Amino acid sequence: MKRLITLLLLVVCLPIFAAGSEGGEIDTKEIVLEHLGDSYEWHITTVGDHHISIPLPVIVHSKTSGWHCFSSSRLHGGTEFEGFRLAEDGEYAGKVVEIQADGSETRPFDISITKTVAALLINSIIVIALVMGAARAYRRRKVDAEAPRGLAGLIEMVVDYLLDDLIKPCAGPNYRRFAPYLLTVFFFILLNNLMGLIPFFPGGANVSGNIAVTFVLALATFLMVNLFGSKHYWKDIFWPELPILLKAPVPIIPVIELVGIFTKPFALMIRLFANMMAGHAVILSLTCVIFVTASLGPVINGSMTVVSVAFSIFMNCLELLVAFLQAYVFTMLSAVFIGLAQEGKQETEQE
Repeated sequence: MKRLITLLLLVVCLPIFAAGSEGGEIDTKEIVLEHLGDSYEWHITTVGDHHISIPLPVIVHSKTSGWHCFSSSRLHGGTEFEGFRLAEDGEYAGKVVEIQADGSETRPFDISITKTVAALLINSIIVIALVMGAARAYRRRKVDAEAPRGLAGLIEMVVDYLLDDLIKPCAGPNYRRFAPYLLTVFFFILLNNLMGLIPFFPGGANVSGNIAVTFVLALATFLMVNLFGSKHYWKDIFWPELPILLKAPVPIIPVIELVGIFTKPFALMIRLFANMMAGHAVILSLTCVIFVTASLGPVINGSMTVVSVAFSIFMNCLELLVAFLQAYVFTMLSAVFIGLAQEGKQETEQE
């Protein structure tokens, strides 16, 4: 039990040990925003005045000099390399900018491997490895053998549950057509959420709390819904079975239905982004209380440390629940939207 408590304390406090070891006042806002934001390097920790980071590839295209590819360590400390540097303030703060002949800064075409991109690649590889490993073990299993154990058994249990209790009821009779996408979305979001709760490499990246990532996921659901929607789905949008005055001469209901096509994926995007970003921000803010109150005396600091650690552990446990819940909700709503777009097609096939 003591080891478990020690481990929990380490997990809670590790994200800001680096900031506390440098001395001076703790800038809570900077710590939280630094964790939630993206960067061109993966910061591991700080020992004394030495920052231990993994530099990532910077890949940019200049209109004047073409493509450039180099390590982000070349830009460390605001230095300039091949006409590029990291902007310290202004509109492009924290981004790679190109220095023009007149000294002005412009943004090049940037496809660099940032921390979020690197985390996406790592997490995607982990998802593929887990699923393919379970599939391989399942293929080798004999027909009359016992139920699979370990990872294969866990994944089989989750897949069976999602198929029987979520995808099939929500997506309708054609659920098998969309099951691969929905299962992929669930495991991808779940793993990214869980990896984001690990405060050390290769975890800790705020992938699910990045609106660009949730936008792509919502866009994928948008395409699945509308590209594979039945003719009845589109008829109900542009000419629903309602009194004619609601459709012409002013198309009130068709306009509302058309707007609804875009508000559904927008809600998916914002829901996942806001919940995961807020959870990370709250945990970091609670942990920072320990160091913010360090200058207020041992009594106040000691009491606030107990409160901070207790609430931080509670929030970490709550975030574990949220990690599963958000993956489940995103998959469920995607399945519901897909099922609604298939209703007319199902009725036609049954006839």
